[in-house]
Amino acid sequence: MRNVVAAGAMLVALTAAAEAQPFRLIVTHLEPPLVPNSVMDLAVELGYFEREGVDVELVRVQQTPSAIAAIRAGEGEMANVGLDALLQLVARGTTDLKAVTSPNKSLPFLIAAKDAIATPEDLAGASFGIGRPGSLDHSLSSSVLRAAGTDLDAVEFLTLGQPDVRGQALAAGRVDATTMSIGVWEAMPDKTGLHVLVDQAAYYAAAPVVNKINIVPQAVLDERRNEVLAVARALIRISRDFAADPSQWVEAIAPFQPAIEPATLDSIAASFAGSWSVNGGMNADELTFSQEWLYETEDFKDLPAVELSQWADLTVVEAALEELGIDPAADTP
Repeated sequence: MRNVVAAGAMLVALTAAAEAQPFRLIVTHLEPPLVPNSVMDLAVELGYFEREGVDVELVRVQQTPSAIAAIRAGEGEMANVGLDALLQLVARGTTDLKAVTSPNKSLPFLIAAKDAIATPEDLAGASFGIGRPGSLDHSLSSSVLRAAGTDLDAVEFLTLGQPDVRGQALAAGRVDATTMSIGVWEAMPDKTGLHVLVDQAAYYAAAPVVNKINIVPQAVLDERRNEVLAVARALIRISRDFAADPSQWVEAIAPFQPAIEPATLDSIAASFAGSWSVNGGMNADELTFSQEWLYETEDFKDLPAVELSQWADLTVVEAALEELGIDPAADTP
């Protein structure tokens, strides 16, 4: 009996010790971004994770490939990555990574262009800045432009990298148009000679694809599930608070964006209406649609099909919503 009690005590001690370790969340930005994805940074700053009883430590890398490499190397417990990258891994045989929540499932993209480009059709013969060939911004924007009547064969796509770099290239006249987030657009210091060619609402309507998801290795889900749930709850709570009162986001983000005027931040916050993941961002129908859409792109042409259950675990968000209830305002669960 004493041996059983001792073994039980040791198990409790080992579990407590494991959960005392920081829960490392890998993000693909170097500072809180001007998009709803900033909830991950701000949940640390404002104590949302702490109040849920989880010690979250952010690990910062640049772009999804680095985040994937980091989590596969055991350098984090959760990572915010592009859905396309996860699906490619799963299609190639990876079985131990699962999407569990999405704090910003659809980045608020728009297409900006020189004033001379009055309509999407005018892009024929023009240059268009992209992250890289086959990147999500390239694929999504191609769908949006095709739906708007653009002859894509007549567009010159130029690889430029991150959205802020593409914005700078557009402002400098190096390209005629590009895709960026509403935050990058609003933060541009000089938009003389530029305009929004396809606004945020029209962009998402043409390509309603889930972009970013938070993944965990199956071992983390098995061994540290309580912390995974706590992270999901914290991200839902902060998303709901920002959705209900955008001025809270403005106040929280302002110290990290000192060069941006308060009025600009107010405008950005207003543009996020309906974009906050107030229910965890894991709608099965949207995820399935996104998967099917991605499989129609060039990057997936030779890859075998996968099932939703192979790469997503919906039980984490379901458990969080059982406790928090469903917010009927947006983000249908």
